[in-house]
Amino acid sequence: MGKIVLENIKLFGFHGCMPEEKYVGSHYTVNLEIEFDLYQASINDDLSKTINYIDLYSIVKEEMDINSKLIEHLAQRIIKRIKKYNKPLIKYTKIKICKENPPLQGNIDRVCVILDNSDC
Repeated sequence: MGKIVLENIKLFGFHGCMPEEKYVGSHYTVNLEIEFDLYQASINDDLSKTINYIDLYSIVKEEMDINSKLIEHLAQRIIKRIKKYNKPLIKYTKIKICKENPPLQGNIDRVCVILDNSDC
């Protein structure tokens, strides 16, 4: 078993329940972890035996461009798309999405949601 981890993907999106979030938008940080058997890729040096992290990034970016009220919903959509992308190979998926500088009446850096495929 092994993992591909995409750390600190920086994207901009328009997610949230407050009206201003739909117009002003926010910065987001996404961390994605995919667990699967890396053995064949490691001995064959063959891209077809692994999961292309460029494809994973594209899925995250495309889903980020679709507005959601909740980042929980966004996280679930991303996990479902990744599972559909290569279901037989993937054993476990975990995603953490953080909204940077959320519109709260207080001093807070970010609000994050963590979801894994056992939740989906």
